[in-house]
Amino acid sequence: MTMSEQVSDIWQAYEKLVGACPLVIDRPAGSVHPRLPGRIYPLDYGYLDGTQAMDGGGIDVWRGQTAGRGLIALAITVDLVKRDTEIKLILDCSDEEIAVIDRFHNDSDVFRAQVFRRESRVSSKSATVTSPS
Repeated sequence: MTMSEQVSDIWQAYEKLVGACPLVIDRPAGSVHPRLPGRIYPLDYGYLDGTQAMDGGGIDVWRGQTAGRGLIALAITVDLVKRDTEIKLILDCSDEEIAVIDRFHNDSDVFRAQVFRRESRVSSKSATVTSPS
């Protein structure tokens, strides 16, 4: 399998999760971070219900206002306080919204992230949004 085929396969695998698992927005844009009161979520933030990330919660998702773009990027993050890393999916975001997400994760001494943009999308599936239970 070539590197290009491997990259395509990982995006397709994430697409399957996005298409199969409801998106729960538990921190709408404007919400305060649960551990850092001075940090405000600039965009909707939640998780894919029925999934599990490295921290034991659902796979984290940022959702922008550009409906129909689907899975456009992902961020690999490091939290130096929790001493963990995570992958956060980025859905329905414009280039400007992706830049906002990048700044959110990189403008403090305790968070770092690298955003990886998808070069081309196989599908334009958007997640089904549900309310937290």
